[in-house]
Amino acid sequence: ALAIPLSVLTAFIGMRLFGISANLMSFGGLAIAIGMMVDGTIVMVENIDRFLRESSAEHSRLEIVARASAEVARPIFFAILIIVVVFLPLFTLQGVEGKTFRPLAATVSMAMLGSLIYSLLVSPVMAWLLMRRKDGAKSNLGHRAVSGLRQTYEPLLRFFVGRPGIAVSLAVVLLLVGAVIVPQLGSEFTPTLQEGTLILRLTMAPSIALTESTRVALRVERRLMDLPEVVSVVTRIGRGEVGAHTDPVNSAEMFLLLEPKKKWRVSSQEELEGLIREHLGEIPGVLTNFTQPIQMSVEELLEGVRAELAIKLFGDDLDLLKTKADEIAAVVAGVRGAADVQADQVSGTPQLLIRVDRGAVARWGLNVEDVQAVIRAAVGGESAGQVFEGVRRFEIVVRYPEKYRDTPEAIASILVPNPDGVTVPIDQLADVEEVVGPRQITRENGQRFITVQFNVVDRDIGSFVAEAQRAIAAGVDLPPGYLVTWGGQFELQQQANRRLALVVPVTLFLIFMLLYASFNSLRSSILILLNIPLALVGGVIALWISGQNLSVPASVGFIALFGIALENGMVLLTYLNQLVKNNTPVGEASLRGALLRLRPVLMTAVTTALGLIPLLLSSGTGSEVQRPLATVVIGGLVTSTVLTLLVLPAIYRWFAPEPGEETGS
Repeated sequence: ALAIPLSVLTAFIGMRLFGISANLMSFGGLAIAIGMMVDGTIVMVENIDRFLRESSAEHSRLEIVARASAEVARPIFFAILIIVVVFLPLFTLQGVEGKTFRPLAATVSMAMLGSLIYSLLVSPVMAWLLMRRKDGAKSNLGHRAVSGLRQTYEPLLRFFVGRPGIAVSLAVVLLLVGAVIVPQLGSEFTPTLQEGTLILRLTMAPSIALTESTRVALRVERRLMDLPEVVSVVTRIGRGEVGAHTDPVNSAEMFLLLEPKKKWRVSSQEELEGLIREHLGEIPGVLTNFTQPIQMSVEELLEGVRAELAIKLFGDDLDLLKTKADEIAAVVAGVRGAADVQADQVSGTPQLLIRVDRGAVARWGLNVEDVQAVIRAAVGGESAGQVFEGVRRFEIVVRYPEKYRDTPEAIASILVPNPDGVTVPIDQLADVEEVVGPRQITRENGQRFITVQFNVVDRDIGSFVAEAQRAIAAGVDLPPGYLVTWGGQFELQQQANRRLALVVPVTLFLIFMLLYASFNSLRSSILILLNIPLALVGGVIALWISGQNLSVPASVGFIALFGIALENGMVLLTYLNQLVKNNTPVGEASLRGALLRLRPVLMTAVTTALGLIPLLLSSGTGSEVQRPLATVVIGGLVTSTVLTLLVLPAIYRWFAPEPGEETGS
């Protein structure tokens, strides 16, 4: 138990040294590591306990503790070092995923280094001070429980050791089950955090006035307040022209404060969103979109949109872009799971176009600048000086009274004087007409684009994107020079997957080199690495049973499994190699070694699983990100433990060192 506070203290010191703040993911890293912190100490103390029970009285207690510690020090050192190494891929993640998971990896690594120091240096000293010799009578509850487990385990072990082909068949069946399940799993970047507050965005006609936007928002607010789950609604119409995220008055954000979840008529936030959509129905001239405060800010920073997914259509012609974007939006809306589909409003803003007639201007003895100067002063205003109040100063701007500039007819009647003193109305010098112009023009890398944004409900993002891409390819004919890219959560997921696909093989190679350095045997290293596939199968099965998707947190769980799955195999194989080195027959070594290592293997697996159960069962904010990680590790521990206790001893005869072969044990 003393291993935990020392490891946690080391983790906090490391966080302070590297400038890592205490946040949700760093504390999540401690929760992941808390079960692994004691693994090395468990192996050390269990071996010392066995030596104290089995050694003769002629050896001193100090000598016994030293021998027992030396026997397992090497595998403990390399096992914990491997756990630290397997988290290296998380340090390479960039962007949002890097900011999210690097604190977790750093915290776990620091905690495991503290665990290494305690298990190798402190726990032997504590064992020498606190532990005493015991007789062979296993009368306490713990020994009786272990004896019962051994009585159940020994017949199974003898069965598999005597029939290694069946053990291999068991492993192959598990791998086939995993291979069948993997394609059925959905994929996503991260599960959506349930923040407890919803934002309903209203997008109205671009030409709408502020008074009409307010009237529409009030009508929607009254509908929302009819729902018993909604406590209050606060609406913000538009955003000020300060900062990076301005918004016009045709855009409203409604913050929905909700009752505690236990008072809802539904069980999840997704179902509540569906209930609100159904209650609101179709609002004429208004597009709706659900999001959350933090989620909206992140999505807006990443892609400039306020939805989970975004399709960017690049091209040159703005009218053609709008036409094709509407076609894409219609196709996407027909894909199962699409919600809140809307294309950017790139047009719809009323404009007054004044096109100067150069011939008429010349006939009246004027030039274009004369006409433009009058329009600029009359409608927009011109600076006529400054007013000073103490140290403050204010511009004096003059322009025509509102009644002379508030309609197209009034502007067309504005008089322009010529050099002869004759005043000519603008409608005789220019064509004045009302047009509907572009509302916004967005560019990326110098190329125009338009965005189609939407959310995905009751479905994973990976399969949705795959189906939507096929539907767009079949249903939308894009001209040459026009292309579609996908952004939002899907882009983040692809970036993380590409980086992990590059870094994880390098990490596996480093693990193999550490195993070879530990055992000095190619066959032993390969046998230990066989733990990884079966551990991954357990994680895949656990995700499938729990109905969760493959995501970046789940990938972090699989990475953590690499180290956890190898630890017990290293401890067991080290002892088997030692028995064979002492001229014990391979079959007997497999039986004796597995039976003697049953208790530490089960204890390390159980303590790791117990440390993750709070993450698995938690329901607070942030639990959605940590639950896939805990699910994967706990599921992988089950199949990894089965492999370590049954399959590994059964096939050990094929990987045992040859007589005279040096091993690291």
